[in-house]
This record gives sequence, structure tokens and C-alpha cells, in this order.
Amino acid sequence: MSSEILILTGMSGAGRSTAAHALEDLGWYVVDNLPPSLLPQLVSKGAGPDGKEFAVVVDVRGGHFFDELTQGLDALKKSGSAYRLVFLDATDQMLVQRFESTRRPHPLQGTDRIVDGIAREREKLDEVRSQCDIAIDTTNLNVHQLEKRIGEIFGGGKVQGIRINVLSFGYKYGIPVDSDLVLDCRFIPNPHWVPELRPLTGLTPQVSEKVFGNTGVKDFVENYVALVASMVPGYMHEGKRYLTISVGCTGGKHRSVAITQEIAKQLNAIENAISAYPTHRDVGRE
Repeated sequence: MSSEILILTGMSGAGRSTAAHALEDLGWYVVDNLPPSLLPQLVSKGAGPDGKEFAVVVDVRGGHFFDELTQGLDALKKSGSAYRLVFLDATDQMLVQRFESTRRPHPLQGTDRIVDGIAREREKLDEVRSQCDIAIDTTNLNVHQLEKRIGEIFGGGKVQGIRINVLSFGYKYGIPVDSDLVLDCRFIPNPHWVPELRPLTGLTPQVSEKVFGNTGVKDFVENYVALVASMVPGYMHEGKRYLTISVGCTGGKHRSVAITQEIAKQLNAIENAISAYPTHRDVGRE
């Protein structure tokens, strides 16, 4: 009997090695840098040693083998094999910083600059990126935070039901690239302009009470949660098991944080098929 396989890929420098090690720590059997043409054979063998879940890392180190990834994925689809494609990404600026800090060249830069190698890799990965089931933006994640994110998503082995990451962010720092849904809560009066609330965050009762004390905010959250809940069966039918809802306000400190906490709380109260957890990208960034 075949087992679901996790295919881990993405931009060089985005944290594939860290993610692979985190999966190993969670009990997954990880094969690094496998030629994509061998994916169907690996999946057909079923679970890994001792019944472990399979994960495969595919990246540009495979040279021309990497170009076969699309064909390998098509072969899995035709055979009816279950797999999930995870794509790790980060901004070009962050990738450059990481390569410079390690003093290592980008695999595709040749005699050119690091940014040239990154551009070539993005072009190669464009089609694969559009097919991914789970996208993880590691721009603002350190090693330990990425390990934690992997644990939150895959800590239970094979993903059951749907896991929803409700992520607060500040628009002035950019919309998270791994967003599936984006919710703008800048229509809510900003606690930043209340002197005693300015140094606090949406994690404190004072700010949360201020946010939800505004007319229509409670109804807004309840209606949005109901909308997401109505979408879950469709996502499940299409095989999507992980969803990122990004909730934004200006700085990602007050409104979006309070709203994120409440959305996650209400989603968890709906049914067992939904597992939601809040994360806050920009709290403490100011």
C-alpha cells in the first residue's frame, strides 16, 4: 500500500536543510537530493523504514535532474500517488544576506553575482512554485522559528484534517508571500493613537478589549470565521491540508494581533477537522 510523500523544495538559502532536519527530528524518513525521476519508485515502496513517513528534498544541486521535477510530479499524479509539495521561499534581499553571511556562492551564479543566480533559480522554480500545496516564507524566521513552524505543520506525521496558520502582519513591512487568504483590518480604529495602549500589543487584554469594543468588529470576525469554515470542505476535497490566513494592520502590533488570536480561537471551536494556531510576524519589530 502506498504512502503519502512529502516533497520539499524551494529557493537555495530559504532553509531546506533546516526543514529537513526538523522533519527527521519529528520521526520522518528524509531522502536528500533525490533525482525526481525516482519519485514514483520511491512512493511505490510505501512507508519508510519502521513505517516512518517519507520526505524527499529536491533542489538545484541535482543539476539537470532538477529539471525533471515537473515530469516526476506528473508521473505521481497519473499513478494516483499521494504527495504534498512544500516550497520554502524568502525575499531576494534576505537570500543575498544569507549567502553573504556564509560566504558561499549560489549554486547557479557561476561567475556572476549572487542576485543573478537567484534570478535564474526563480525562473526555474516558477512552475513548481505555482503547484505547491504549502508555501513557507522564511524571510523573518531564524533557524529555531523555522523548526517550530515545521513542527506545527507536520508534528503529527501525516497531516490530518486541515491546519490553519492565522498570521498577523504589518502592511508597512509587506504582505507575507505565503498567504493563501489576506484579511485587512485597518478599518478598525487604531489603538496606537491611545497613549496608554501604544506600548502594548494585541496580546494584552487592554488592547483586545479596545479592538473588540468597536462597533461591528465582533460580527466582522464571526462572519469571517463562518466564511472560512464554509471553504474548508472544498479545500479538503481538493487535497489542501494547510492554509495560511494573513491578517494585516498598519504595523502588525495591535489590531491584527488581537483579531488573529480571536480568529484562531473561534476556528478551533468549530470542529475537529480544523486545527488553527496564531502566529505574529511583526510583533516587537518596531
